Amino acid sequence: MSDIGFTGGRLDRADPLRHDDAGFTAALADPAARRLVLHGYAPDMADGRLAWTAIDPADAVEDHVLLGIEQGVPHFARLVTEPASGRSFEMIAALHMLETGEAATYAAARSVVDWHARHRFCARCGVETHPCRAGWGRRCPSCTAEHFPRVDPVVIMIAEHGGRALLGRQPAFPPGRYSALAGFLEPGESIEEAVARELFEEAGVRVENVRYVASQPWPFPSSLMIACIATALDDRLTIDRTELEDAIWVSREEVRAALAGDVSRFAVPPSYAIAHSLLEEWAKG
Repeated sequence: MSDIGFTGGRLDRADPLRHDDAGFTAALADPAARRLVLHGYAPDMADGRLAWTAIDPADAVEDHVLLGIEQGVPHFARLVTEPASGRSFEMIAALHMLETGEAATYAAARSVVDWHARHRFCARCGVETHPCRAGWGRRCPSCTAEHFPRVDPVVIMIAEHGGRALLGRQPAFPPGRYSALAGFLEPGESIEEAVARELFEEAGVRVENVRYVASQPWPFPSSLMIACIATALDDRLTIDRTELEDAIWVSREEVRAALAGDVSRFAVPPSYAIAHSLLEEWAKG
């Protein structure tokens, strides 16, 4: 497959420093250390590269998360107190311009910073927690429980039948856009079972032969998109209107045309979304 958005990170995540408080403090004090420049949760950038700034020695150690090390230089992000609230137009524009490895760094930073803002209190006893493990965890001072960032697995899939692919449209999509269907995995469910369940629940389509294609971190707020293709037993649709506004079967020729910019039938998802990559892969046959 072509480059998938938010993958290809170049930073060494430096796991040993997550268990070395003194080493983490020394890395933050390194004159070469750099901190990601964020405006809220939107990245500051130029020419497809993220912007970084020097770290003020007066800044609190526990206000930072170590993103990783590249060529000996520690890279950090600063924690904030307010959770993220969607994607601004400026952020969407930036996502289209970010280079592959840069987008991966941004995805990690956004997800972990947002996790801290959303999980300030202990899920066991309710006391306010404090960052630990170089920013990759939070520790409760009362019950000593430790909490770590979680990733929510999501299946995103194309059902195919007779040389056509099933695409759906949600009301929140921009006009004309259709995409692969998607849904969260549930406890006690395999990837294959989740694909089959979601396709039946949303479109009334029964499938078999579910095949894994690729995966993508999706930092809105912190999901892992698991792309699959499945074979539909028939092409009859029963659309769940609480989930989808519409669903259509499209040919490879129509998908290729849409990927090339022809929006006469439908528009495709943005290039940084794995749904775009999945359509490219399916269109190859």
